[in-house]
Amino acid sequence: MTAAVERMPALYLSHGAPPLADDPVWPGELAAWSASLPRPRAILVVSAHWEEAPLALGATRTVPLVYDFWGFPEHYYQVRYEAPGTPELAESVRKLLSAPGTPVQDVPDRGLDHGAYVPLVEMFPDADVPVLQISLPTLDPRRLFGIGRRLAPLRDEGVLIIGSGFFTHNLAALRHAGGGVPGWSAEFDAWGHRALDEGDVDGLLDFLHKSPAGRLAHPRTEHFAPLFVAMGAADATGELDAQRSVIDGFWMGLAKRSVQFGG
Repeated sequence: MTAAVERMPALYLSHGAPPLADDPVWPGELAAWSASLPRPRAILVVSAHWEEAPLALGATRTVPLVYDFWGFPEHYYQVRYEAPGTPELAESVRKLLSAPGTPVQDVPDRGLDHGAYVPLVEMFPDADVPVLQISLPTLDPRRLFGIGRRLAPLRDEGVLIIGSGFFTHNLAALRHAGGGVPGWSAEFDAWGHRALDEGDVDGLLDFLHKSPAGRLAHPRTEHFAPLFVAMGAADATGELDAQRSVIDGFWMGLAKRSVQFGG
């Protein structure tokens, strides 16, 4: 008989940037979070740093990482994360998401980008859990919510679904903020925390119009978009209200709020 598999939670995490590894606090917070989770059989991650339509499946074998950042010290380009590929998970995702008019494509040489591997290095440092990255095929919150709902059955197969973004993300505005936490970042973070606690799904899905400072916190919405995949994966199992902020606070002025649904 096959042993029962514990349902995995769905996560939305703020992934930071390569210098996260040098922060005195954040790596430990991520490590403690992963230590509190059931051990996943595999990880499915959707990152703010891969937008491609139709939805694409990344490499199902170990390939080089994507160092999708510029101007950093050389040692950040020497990081390796050789997690096993998982063609079986890719096939499951294909079956769940493929439908007439909504094809799924393969990009077999596309490695994990920094939105995926930077947090995974801290959470699963042995790189011994198979990882599959999929693209953001749209930034429409409702469509992403629907994708998350369709992916939800994977959670009962031991798959940890991770939406990787940043709870606030406006690098251009930060350059003019003069240090500290900008008002728009703090204001949006407080609103988002409250909306999550109150289960305000409609407000979150329409965050650009319903939130204070939404357009300043997310002039492009790709870093908030992965939240909706995680929310959809929780909504399908009735666990949207079983959420909590595991990590909060700010890093270089940006809100690093990270949320667990279920578990």
